Parts: sequence; structure tokens; C-alpha cells
Amino acid sequence: MTTAQPQELDVQPTPLALLLLGREADPRSERGVDCPGELPSPSDPDLVARARAAKEKLGDKVFVLGHHYQRDEVIQFADVTGDSFKLARDAAARPDAEYIVFCGVHFMAESADILTSDEQKVVLPDLAAGCSMADMATAEQVAECWDVLTEAGIAEQVVPVSYMNSSADIKAFTGKHGGTICTSSNAKRALDWAFEQGEKVLFLPDQHLGRNTAVRDMGMSLEDCVVYNPHRPNGGLTAEELRAAKMILWRGHCSVHGRFSLESVQDVRARIPGVNVLVHPECKHEVVAAADHVGSTEYIIKALEAAPAGSKWAIGTELNLVRRLANRFAPEGKEIVFLDRTVCFCSTMNRIDLPHLVWALESLAEGNLVNRIEVDKETEAFAKLALERMLALP
Repeated sequence: MTTAQPQELDVQPTPLALLLLGREADPRSERGVDCPGELPSPSDPDLVARARAAKEKLGDKVFVLGHHYQRDEVIQFADVTGDSFKLARDAAARPDAEYIVFCGVHFMAESADILTSDEQKVVLPDLAAGCSMADMATAEQVAECWDVLTEAGIAEQVVPVSYMNSSADIKAFTGKHGGTICTSSNAKRALDWAFEQGEKVLFLPDQHLGRNTAVRDMGMSLEDCVVYNPHRPNGGLTAEELRAAKMILWRGHCSVHGRFSLESVQDVRARIPGVNVLVHPECKHEVVAAADHVGSTEYIIKALEAAPAGSKWAIGTELNLVRRLANRFAPEGKEIVFLDRTVCFCSTMNRIDLPHLVWALESLAEGNLVNRIEVDKETEAFAKLALERMLALP
């Protein structure tokens, strides 16, 4: 057996290859990572005092939102905490706040801008705080998918349902095509509504939430679900497969929840006898099937609040939240551990750190608007239509 010598291959690395190898940066994903001026390191206690002083100077003009997955050093400055949709609604309920500082990721800030008034300005402390799942479905890819469904003769039967964890463009596509948005807590209600409108659902962009809701909560079979891969011709599916399917799942996933495995569940049960396994529905189907409890971030928090003293829990969701809950309930004798042996933060969520928050607050306090997230009016109108359909769900 012979092998080709490297010098014989006339291959030039592409920009994407260099990016994946860590040898180049993607300017589109690195926007906002530089803060003008000098900032101390995150460990400098002066940052806490500076954040507090800037927030006090702004007073009622600023409203700080903190997602559950944020690190503790940031969450301490949040006026309210919650999941993405709860926070967007909280922002809309504070019309007197001129600035909404969203400590989360890009799609969350977009949703807040859609639901707040034109006079309010939404700020994301680091524009590079994106969401890998949301980025797995672009407007161009979804438009191409709709063309494939049209060619298969089924587009008129399909109702799009998009997860909250999607870009404003995808929400707008959903609204324009008669669909609705869902959260991890109301996905079944959204799908029930969608199947009253049509015969099939295009579920974007998280395949696991769509599959788990359809199979676990609605009694469908795995055979009722197909996965549309935007990187393959026709999504990697035949027209016959599309016509036979009830759920057309987009090939997207959460990089944090997708790491949990059946082995993780089996391992924690062997290590901790009597443990309750509680996972987020963004986890893989086999993980959800093996768990004792499944629910949204808010569900997880409420389940642990109601849990008896001395109970043991392995949680399959983002580590910042799990660690915070473990510390919170330890005095009550509740043992809470991360489901996987290898810990995993949401790397993009963790881009919102104390230096960026300090920079954003101090800039606003000085009258300088930075890192504003603003959705164009046409996109906003259709995205809001999809969100309003969700709010009207029974």
C-alpha cells in the first residue's frame, strides 16, 4: 500500500478550512469582540464596582436582562432572569426603559427588538454572542427548502413551526408562510395548532425538539419524521420520502444539549443510585427516552424547587445553570450534578462577560449607544406575526 506525499497534492486551503483550523478569523462572527479603551481582566474586582456605578447612573433608563445560561458574574446585574422568550416579554413590559441590555445571544436580542417599541434600543454587549443552532438555518437555505417542498407538490400542505432559538429572518419566513413560533415549553401546543392548519410540519431549526415533541408527546412514530439536510441536494430526501412524512425536521441542534448521550444517562445511574435524570427536550431522542423527566429550562427550575430534601438529580442542560441550581439547593439537602462527566458551557453565551457588560453600561451612561440590535421593518412585521400566533395559542 502506498500513500500520496503531501507535496504531490495541489490543494489550497479555503478560508473556511483555515477558520476551522484556527488559523484565520471570520469577521462576521468576530464583530464586537473588541472593546475600545482599556479594560481590566474579568477577575479584577474593580469591574463589579464599575458595572454597579454605571447601572446606578443610568437608573430607570436601563433594563438588564439575564438569560439562565449566563455566568454568575454577569447574572448578578440582571433586573430579571429567564429563558429567551420570557425575557423578551419582560422587555416589552418595560416601555419606559430607553435601553434594554440583553445578556444573552443574538437571536434573543432580535426578539426583544421585535417585541419592544421603536423608542427602545436593544443592546447586546458582544455582537459575537451568537447561537450555533440558530446559525444552522439561514434564510437562503430555508427558501431553497421551500422550493424543494413546492417541487414535491406538498408545500401547500406544510405549516412551518420555528423554535424561538432562530434568527429574525427565519421567524419572518415562518410568519409569511402561515406558521408560528414555539418555545421548548409550548412546542406541543404549537404543533397541535399547526396540524389543524395543514397535514405536515416543517420544524426549524432544532431537529431534536421537533422529534421529541412529535414522538414523545404526540404519539407519532420515528418513521413519521424525516430530516432535511440543507447541505445536500433536495435536503438528502426523495419526493416520496417528503410526501410520506408528517414531520420534516431541519438538520440543526444545540451544541450543548446535543453532547449528552445514552451512555451519560447509564453512567450517572450507576454512579448515583436513586438519581432522577432530568433533561432538556433539545437533547437527543434516546437521551430523552431514557430520562425520568423532560422539560424546558423553566420546568427544570420548578421541578428542583418542588423536589424533596435529600433527593438526587442529574441535569442535562447548560452548566452555568446546573451549577447555580446545585449551589442554590444544597442547603436543602438536594444533590444536583451535571449529567455528563465532561462539563460544557455554552461558549457563545459565555461571550457576554463582565468586561463587555461594563463597556456597554459605561458607554450608555456616557451617552454613547453601542452594539444596537435593530431588525428591519419588513422582517420585524412578519416575525412579529409569527410570534403573535404563538401568543394566541390556546
